[in-house]
Amino acid sequence: MKSGPVLFGLFVLLCSPANSNCAVDFNREIKPILNRACISCHGETKQKGGLRLDRRADAFKGGDSGAVIVARKAGQSNLLKRVQSTDPDQMMPPRGERLSKDEVKLMELWIEEGANWPDDGSKIENPLDWWSLRPLTSPKLPESQPQKANPIDYLIRKKLKELGLQPSPETDRRTLIRRLSYDLIGLPPNRDEVTAFLNDQSANAYETLVDRLLASPQYGERWARHWLDVVHFGETHGYDKDKPRMNAWPYRDYVIRAFNSDKPYTRFVQEQIAGDVLYPGTVDGIEALGFLAAGPWDFIGHAELPESKFDGKVARHLDRDDFVANTMSTFQSLTVHCAQCHNHKFDPITQEEYYSLQAVFAAIDRTDHRYDADPKIAQQRSNLLTRQNDATKRIAELTAKAGADYANLERRIREGQKTTSQKKPEYGYHSQIETQSSRSKWVQVDLGSEIKLSHVVLKACDDDFNGIGAGFGFPLRFRIELSQEPEFKKPLLIVDRTQTDTTNPRSDPVRFDAKGKTGRYLRITATKLAPRLPTDFIFALAELEAYDESGTNHALGKAVSALDSIEAPVRWRKSNLTDGIAPQGTKLDPQELRKLIETRDLVLKKSLGESGIQELHQLLETRKKLDEQLKRLTGAQRIAYIGAVHTGSGNFVGTGANGGKPRTIQILNRGEITKPGKFVVPGTLSAIKVPFVLKNPESEAERRAALARWLTDPNNPLTWRSIVNRVWLYHFGKGLVNTPNDFGRMGQLPTHPELLDWLAIEFRNNGGSFKKLHKLIVMSATYRQASSPAAKLTPDPQSIDADNRYLWRQNRRKLEAEAVRDAILMAAGQLDLTMGGPSFQDFVIEKPEHSPHYQYHLHDPEDKKSHRRAIYRFTVRSKLQPFMASLDCADPSLAVEKRNESLSPQQALALLNNRLVLSMAQHFAARVEKLTRDPSEQVKVAFQIAINREPNTTELWALEEYAGKHGLANMCRAILNLNEFIFVD
Repeated sequence: MKSGPVLFGLFVLLCSPANSNCAVDFNREIKPILNRACISCHGETKQKGGLRLDRRADAFKGGDSGAVIVARKAGQSNLLKRVQSTDPDQMMPPRGERLSKDEVKLMELWIEEGANWPDDGSKIENPLDWWSLRPLTSPKLPESQPQKANPIDYLIRKKLKELGLQPSPETDRRTLIRRLSYDLIGLPPNRDEVTAFLNDQSANAYETLVDRLLASPQYGERWARHWLDVVHFGETHGYDKDKPRMNAWPYRDYVIRAFNSDKPYTRFVQEQIAGDVLYPGTVDGIEALGFLAAGPWDFIGHAELPESKFDGKVARHLDRDDFVANTMSTFQSLTVHCAQCHNHKFDPITQEEYYSLQAVFAAIDRTDHRYDADPKIAQQRSNLLTRQNDATKRIAELTAKAGADYANLERRIREGQKTTSQKKPEYGYHSQIETQSSRSKWVQVDLGSEIKLSHVVLKACDDDFNGIGAGFGFPLRFRIELSQEPEFKKPLLIVDRTQTDTTNPRSDPVRFDAKGKTGRYLRITATKLAPRLPTDFIFALAELEAYDESGTNHALGKAVSALDSIEAPVRWRKSNLTDGIAPQGTKLDPQELRKLIETRDLVLKKSLGESGIQELHQLLETRKKLDEQLKRLTGAQRIAYIGAVHTGSGNFVGTGANGGKPRTIQILNRGEITKPGKFVVPGTLSAIKVPFVLKNPESEAERRAALARWLTDPNNPLTWRSIVNRVWLYHFGKGLVNTPNDFGRMGQLPTHPELLDWLAIEFRNNGGSFKKLHKLIVMSATYRQASSPAAKLTPDPQSIDADNRYLWRQNRRKLEAEAVRDAILMAAGQLDLTMGGPSFQDFVIEKPEHSPHYQYHLHDPEDKKSHRRAIYRFTVRSKLQPFMASLDCADPSLAVEKRNESLSPQQALALLNNRLVLSMAQHFAARVEKLTRDPSEQVKVAFQIAINREPNTTELWALEEYAGKHGLANMCRAILNLNEFIFVD
């Protein structure tokens, strides 16, 4: 700034639409001129000179006197020559009101910008002959170029030369490091980094800076935010009941990891479509499927309504539509979803092709999926499940031979083994945890007096910890003893089970004959502890009962002592061992169960023979051991919300219940659920000349794998053009194609088609490396240009390319909402750079059980958990965060191909008055005060921290005076509202 500091709010109020440089809009600005001055002689009913100007196809063919409109060449366009002419034989219109100077200028600008005339359905050329569908072609580059010449600069300047324009000089170093830092990591450089760069006079100083920023972990966070905009990632469902998705965050972390590791783009795409199929056993292969589930989801239509109902069918149809739209818009930049009700009006996409793409996702639903965060454990689990499935399959074959009698007996046995009541909160006695099973433990009961015992009963615990269930902690080896004294100097042995492992009794009471032995103290000693986890071993009992001949339990309510104990009432404590509370036994008497088991075994012997029975028992034992091993692995699992085969819950019945078999898909007449037509098979677009190889159409997994391979085929031109255009957009504020999600006929034409293809080929041939692509772009002179020319140029570039579509300068860009928020926290010294994990919530949820209300005004801005980077903010669909929304934050309900960049009074008011800004201004001031007490120095330090430069004399005087009147915190708040803080450069 050359004068005093200008607040962002003042800038907003001075800006108006009349001063903005926007591309000429045909429908709003050019078509009315043609309708008024041309159509009466060159329309549907009359075509003088063989020319029609009411239809796109005819307007570009030309009339009797030659080319009427030559895109980007106004001087060769007869239309412009005629409206400018003063020759009575040449001027148009020949009679009536002529075009004004402003209208002529507007038409000239429109032609120079490419004469973008939205397709009105009148095109007559081959529908497949469209720039984005053609194969990638390498442009011719000069054979002799300087050693470090960047082809980007050659292709940009080639176009500038055609237009008679000159590139702008390189910007200053302070601006360059600030621009580069925001572009690559989304954060401003600190004072030391700026000083070091300004003082580094080495030839490779800038390249070193580029490499350092690309290697920063904050790089992945910055570029993941761009990607999450495109795929409309959110952490609530949207629709009527905007319930939170507590497990959506692993997808966000996956995207950050992918960018930081420079994951090849081919794999990045494939993992998001079919990672579980193409890369099984990997964490990324699971978490990447969050792409499919990124968008809104109708909770009522899925969870509360069955698929058989009309609204349930509609909900699932719309869900598949979101899968198709998200996939094809993101990776192909095509509006395939426009063919839902009819063939695409403008692009060569049929309705049948749209529904064939739906068929690819016909078995997929959104679901919380449990998986292993450790790839090694994931592989172990996969191997165990494979063995378990093999054993189960063979068991089914053997039991099928045993017939219906066996099946009926087995069912009755299973029912009879079930317990008769639910657990109570008093679980029982629990020893301290040991790392070895051989450590002995004992627990004993003081019966109060000497008792002649008839029998002793042990009852096992039933705890769902780690999936152990009934029989939790029951010792594998133990002995039961009586004694007259509590020290058990002369014990009487009742039971000795210390030589072989005991079978888990589950919830069945275990009875032991005491044979009339007499004693006061009853002790159980565990000599081999039960496994709790693979490395944890314990001894636990729900109840110990000691009966005499009359059937009286003398242990009930008596005192308990033990070698050690976990006292965690009410669940675990010594006294629970004799409180009379324990899981009840099976529904059938043990003797009846034994008879059923004997009968079942006879049936098996007749049908399978001894060898068959032996094989079956071995398989059952193997499966039991595999179950136990699988249970021990569950502690390593976590949950991600992804697109996968759903097993069903509540009213929702997913395809998992049907073995993952895909639903049948039919073409819907006019897109109406009530009018199903022809059945379709999985497929893609015939306009893309890449084979869709599907070996097994019935396989859900193979369908997505085939689509993933089709998308990433080296010969699919849309894949490579689309992604390099997106990267270019985020570096320059505009794409080479400024409709990033629409490379069809309703989208804009590329300003530099040769450059787009060259970048696409370079990106593809360099392994799909994002970091190489970034470096290629930011190292170019085009990127490093100043955002405004140093002096007046002739001709004036504003008169030729006011919108800077051809990049004769760099674009000045306003920071995104996240960058503004993070920069405020960083200036205040409060930014927490902790990466990954569940999102922080900057709101309070009211009525969470029904339709949650997200109340942002109740959140405390001093909450340290919310001081992480904005990428980790919990994103709500139904109610946007007001501060972020005012700064044009992306709406997660929409696929945001490029963000709005508006200037409004609301933004200025938010930056002045938002509670977070007020809070951080206080911290900013405290930070400055710690560094210096001198008022002048405080202004300088604050300026250096926030703006990366020292204030000039006028700024210093103004801000020092302001701080004297209103306090240091208010002065810091003013700095946070400066244009220089809000804009990239």
